[in-house]
Parts: sequence; structure tokens; C-alpha cells
Amino acid sequence: MIQPPFHLAFPVHDLAAARTFWGVTMGCAEGRSSDAWIDFDFYGHQLVAHLAPDHAGLDAARNPVDGHGVPVPHFGVVLTLDQFEALAERLRAGGTRFEIEPYTRFAGQPGEQRTMFFRDPSGNAVEIKAFASLDQLFAT
Repeated sequence: MIQPPFHLAFPVHDLAAARTFWGVTMGCAEGRSSDAWIDFDFYGHQLVAHLAPDHAGLDAARNPVDGHGVPVPHFGVVLTLDQFEALAERLRAGGTRFEIEPYTRFAGQPGEQRTMFFRDPSGNAVEIKAFASLDQLFAT
């Protein structure tokens, strides 16, 4: 079954910084834009960075997951293992600081996955995941 793309609008402090991070560092093609927002192609999904300087990068909580404090809210995408490793290298080369370095979560358990957390220039938390098999995405 082909999954429909999702749409996510999120606040940013600075559109120029968002354009550089999401477009150059992350490699997301830019779509429509205005002086208040920018569309990005995030692995076939539509991300929209909206200028909202007073609301960007605010954490509501941190929840413990596999020994790490995971920022809430956060968003991201599930990639293949090869895509995950290539993006991790791209982020390192671009000077991105990881909030949670790339590692294997739930090793040897159902749902084993590669994961990493970082923030965009406005402080929005992003999680990227990868599974050896997508059958493990909802494993219990």
C-alpha cells in the first residue's frame, strides 16, 4: 500500500536560517514560499517552516526512552539504514550538533532501530529513525 505524504507546519525564528538548514544541510528541495513561510520536500513529505519567532523550539517535556531524555514535541522520518547513515554523515559534515548521537535503540529487542536527534536553527527537535525491516516499525 502506498502511504500518502504527510504535511507538517512548524515555527521558525528565521526563514533564512531555516532555508539554509532544511535546504542545504538536510538536502530538502524547496517548493513554494513567501515572506512568512517556506515549503520543503522532506523525503516526499511536505514540511512548511512558518515564521513565528515567539513560538519556535519550545519543549513541553522530556520523556525517558532507552536511557535518553527525548524532547517533546519532535518530528522526523523513517529512512532506510543506508539513507540514515548518509544523512548522519551529511549532518556531521554540516556541523550539526546531535542532541542524541546516532545509535541503535532497543538493541536485540523487537523494534530495534537506529535513531538520532538534533535541532534545527530554531530549536525544533528532529528525530530520524531507520529499521533493518519496516516490519519492526510497530513491533511490541
